[in-house]
Amino acid sequence: MSWLSQVGNLLNQYTSGGAAAAPAADIHAHFDQVAQAAPSSVIADGLAAAFRSDQTPAFGQMLSTLFTNSNADQKAGMLNQLISSINPAMLTQILSSAGIAGAIGGPGTQLTPEQAQKLSPEVVQQLGAHAEKNNPSIIDSVSAFYAQHAGLLKTLGGAALTVALAKVAERQRQP
Repeated sequence: MSWLSQVGNLLNQYTSGGAAAAPAADIHAHFDQVAQAAPSSVIADGLAAAFRSDQTPAFGQMLSTLFTNSNADQKAGMLNQLISSINPAMLTQILSSAGIAGAIGGPGTQLTPEQAQKLSPEVVQQLGAHAEKNNPSIIDSVSAFYAQHAGLLKTLGGAALTVALAKVAERQRQP
């Protein structure tokens, strides 16, 4: 049985703007069902759409929420993707303004989970906003990372999940 046959009927309510006005009362349960059935690449596409949507908070803000709710290993994994896409001078500037310039070494340095825990959600928000501005494809990378941890995505709220499910529903309708 394909993943679409498992959740296709559920996704129909997210097509053609049906759920765009307000998140469904059971949006979290719907998202769980789709996340369990669909390939992670499909979830990543939905998350990327939510990150880019004008119906959701800015990428940096949403990333900050995910960071807050992530464990130390997840924080380090996501941050290592972000810092690899930020100019080293800008990275130093952002971290210096937060008073943590020594938290990351030179270019190519990978943060440990312990180091990642020391960063505040506000710094992550700044890093995310800067990374998106200078490398918009970072959204796709971060989406692929967090699609592997789909349970965390529910912390983004109903609007983000609705946009994500609408994107998944749109994708399932394409030939």
